[in-house]
Amino acid sequence: MAKAKTSPSSTSGFTIIETMISVSLFIIIVMAGMGALLNANLLHQKSQDMHSILDNLSFIMDDMSRNLREGYGYHCINDGVTSGGTLKDTRSCLNGTGVSFNSLLDNSQWVYYMGIKPDGKYGIFKSVGGVPPYQLTPDEIDINSAPGFSVLGAEAFSQGNLQQPFVTIRLEGKITYKGVDTPFSLQTSVSQRAIDNL
Repeated sequence: MAKAKTSPSSTSGFTIIETMISVSLFIIIVMAGMGALLNANLLHQKSQDMHSILDNLSFIMDDMSRNLREGYGYHCINDGVTSGGTLKDTRSCLNGTGVSFNSLLDNSQWVYYMGIKPDGKYGIFKSVGGVPPYQLTPDEIDINSAPGFSVLGAEAFSQGNLQQPFVTIRLEGKITYKGVDTPFSLQTSVSQRAIDNL
């Protein structure tokens, strides 16, 4: 009688080497994916921070525009004076460093001007009713020292001026955030809302 042939077992497993190679490849793929995910998260965070700074700058421009529109008696600052009686005189100029005006709400004097921040960079400052000025722009923003305000038609009708007061604000500079400089340029124009009958 013939002896039956034995077949090898049909249940075979992975060897240690195959398992180690599979796990190593899986770890490499996961680490590459995690690196890309962390990098995308970092870029998103930087984008959100920059967006917040730009929103702040846009809000400052909107605040200046709204308050200037509701003011009267514009005085373009181009002599470095940011407070005192000389700001009560109406004056036009093309290249000023600030503007003062009287509020229609309470007749107090408002001043917006470009000044030097504690870090030595230029920023926008605001003073209301003679109160010491405070900084509006965040520390990350550095505005060029070039004049950014122009006022046309500020003089009174009684002085022969027939033009409605008109203010243009131009801000150029850069945002420095985490070692990266991003240039910006903003401009807005505002006309006095009330009829100029001074």
